[in-house]
Amino acid sequence: MNLPNKLTMFRVILIPFFVICLLVPAFQNNIGQLVALIIFIVASLTDMADGKIARKYNLVTNFGKFMDPLADKLLVCSAMICLVSLDDLPGWVVVIIIAREFVISGFRLIASDNNVVIAASMWGKVKTVFQMGMIILILLNFSCLPTIASIILHAIIPIVIGITVVLTIVSLIDYLIKNKEVLKEQK
Repeated sequence: MNLPNKLTMFRVILIPFFVICLLVPAFQNNIGQLVALIIFIVASLTDMADGKIARKYNLVTNFGKFMDPLADKLLVCSAMICLVSLDDLPGWVVVIIIAREFVISGFRLIASDNNVVIAASMWGKVKTVFQMGMIILILLNFSCLPTIASIILHAIIPIVIGITVVLTIVSLIDYLIKNKEVLKEQK
């Protein structure tokens, strides 16, 4: 259990605390939302850190290859489901994003069965950054924000949601086109 893997597991451990801060009625206030925001930002930063450390110090492991993307999906999907529950994010957005994750996970499973590793693409990485950024912006939308900040966030959030959905679809198409050989029967 090296440092990158510990950071990945730390990200997974943070998820229930994030969910509690957003959904447990005792925490549903500006303080709970602020704590949830801080937890999400810390968890997102561990996503960037674990990969960089693993590559820089040659600490890449099979556990990390499996667990890092899973931790990302758990974090982002948990956050989006919470935001739907709070009526802060449209459900159809989350359905598209989660459907994409299932398709890519299935695709990667088929690939691994054929001894092919599908690396994360540039589109997939940009998509993840936008998903995390979208969640952060939505969480930033505190009821105690000054009026001008609230107006700006209300204007920006739908645009970021739209870009995130487009990037989600583009990254899916990119994966499928670049890796279509995976679906062909291996002999």
